[in-house]
Amino acid sequence: MADDSATTERLIAGVERAVAVLAALADAPDDLGTNEIARRTGINASTVSRLLATLAKEEIVRRVPATGRYRLGVRLVQLGNAALARVDLREIVRPHLLALMERTGETAHLSVPGGSTAVTIDFVQSPSTVRSVAEIGRPSVPHATASGKVFLAWTGAEVTEPLERFTPRTITDADELRREVAAVRERGWAHARGEREAELHAIAVPVLDRGGRLVAILGVQGPAGRFDDDAMQAALAPLTERATAVSGML
Repeated sequence: MADDSATTERLIAGVERAVAVLAALADAPDDLGTNEIARRTGINASTVSRLLATLAKEEIVRRVPATGRYRLGVRLVQLGNAALARVDLREIVRPHLLALMERTGETAHLSVPGGSTAVTIDFVQSPSTVRSVAEIGRPSVPHATASGKVFLAWTGAEVTEPLERFTPRTITDADELRREVAAVRERGWAHARGEREAELHAIAVPVLDRGGRLVAILGVQGPAGRFDDDAMQAALAPLTERATAVSGML
């Protein structure tokens, strides 16, 4: 049987070597060749060559055809921007979530697009005894939540059929969902009335960057008996104002 601890050590060492290669490229004023990177990192040239080939395949580094030397790749910029956006975004949006909770009395939450849906990354809980509970890291259901519908409307993502029915009000017909998503895009916000959970209502609006791309979703949710149509309509104006303010800060 293989030694698990030895395998783990090899994997960690491999990651450390890859990071050392990236650091060498980042610190250098010009592109570097394989042997130069090997000298700077103390890693043998054959290992450096394999690491570079793997990193280049994932576009984390780029080989310059004319010289055969290497530089950092565009994928690193994308990953860095994504990480920064998520870290900074929570700090930027937190005061707005607090204000929304105080204005509406309901739970305000922040989601970001990720993969095939949106994922909650922060929330401020309602102070009421009876309240909806948000959960960091919980993915939205695209066809059955307000945040999910915003995600569909501004990313153009397709939902894989069949559409799961969670409650009697869940949209399970693809054509009906397309019409709903088109309406969300046209009016600029989405709602969900008992579609994922029978007693949960929610509204959500997009946060867009300068290019009109979806970077986040602001939402308010509450128990159906209290957060009814009138309450959701009343929450829409402050929710939209906060989303516009966040967009202007990005």
